[in-house]
Amino acid sequence: MRIPTAIRRLGTHLVALIVGICLAFGTLRVASSQADPAPPLEQTANVATTNLATTNGTLLAQDTVQTGRRSFVTAAIARTGPAVVRIDTARTVANQIPSAFNDPFFRDFFGDRFFEQVPQERRVEGQGSGFIIDRSGVILTNAHVVSGADEVSVTLQDGRTVEATVLGTDTVTDLAVVKIDGNIRDLPIAPLGNSDALEVGDWAIAVGSPGGLNNTVTLGIISTLDRSSAQVGIPDKRLNFLQTDAAINPGNSGGPLLNDRGEVIGINTAIRANATGIGFAIPINKAKELKDTLASGKEVPHPYVGIEMRDLTAQAAREQNSDPNSTFFIPEVDGVLVWRVLPNTPAAAGGLRRGDVIIAINDK
Repeated sequence: MRIPTAIRRLGTHLVALIVGICLAFGTLRVASSQADPAPPLEQTANVATTNLATTNGTLLAQDTVQTGRRSFVTAAIARTGPAVVRIDTARTVANQIPSAFNDPFFRDFFGDRFFEQVPQERRVEGQGSGFIIDRSGVILTNAHVVSGADEVSVTLQDGRTVEATVLGTDTVTDLAVVKIDGNIRDLPIAPLGNSDALEVGDWAIAVGSPGGLNNTVTLGIISTLDRSSAQVGIPDKRLNFLQTDAAINPGNSGGPLLNDRGEVIGINTAIRANATGIGFAIPINKAKELKDTLASGKEVPHPYVGIEMRDLTAQAAREQNSDPNSTFFIPEVDGVLVWRVLPNTPAAAGGLRRGDVIIAINDK
């Protein structure tokens, strides 16, 4: 019996369809049996958190959403941030009239009335930061923030603005002490740390009011210890600085540099104008030495000799003396060469002269 062609074709298609369905379901069953079940959402979050914490230590400071723990920056600011203040200053300065205006020609041309209308004085305002170190309202800051100020006001973290008085300044170390006027109770204070215990690579947290933006916090590390004032670019200061890459901007001056425990380790002071990520702070131990003297209104003593000097070796002296154009003969010994004697100084009174070589002090 012959099966019609149409029925045979239909049967072929039905067989192919049934085989295809069996293969499809069989493949799905095999694939699912070889795959691990998807982890719950909570487990996925935990795995991601663990990887962040173990593979990149620098992310720990931001690891608050995944674990629910506060970062060390948050804890440090909670401890010390309330003691950080903004300092606004104002002073009156005399306008300097150009000397050319004193020429009789200008006075005849414009008349004396014109010069009477020129303001003789102007008001100059400034801004910086500081931090409270005593519950009576004593504040540490930079001397360049408050020096010469006629008016000083302090804005606390809670928004209150109070008047303050400058107790003492020392321009050589750029330190100053200010005290809040009146009797304000329950003032927060900033704990002072130990800058001598710092190491390069330690965390550094800068707090202040750059550009008038109160309570701004930036994070970095200690880049270098004992950076000389000459290297910083302010050679008139007589101390060494901490260097940090925590962002420091105008208005940060006088604010605290904190360690990871929220202790003050430095006072933000200066930045390198032609670079980024290079800021400098006065070590807090230097401020500890001078704060009581400044708070009492006394002058900080700064013993000095009054010379400019150069390190000298016997070899360098021989090379200098062999130059036929040398202006003076240098003793060929190791010591310190007096390059210049400043007038009206102890060195001048003691008879030191340019070209002298200091080889010992008090027989040492």
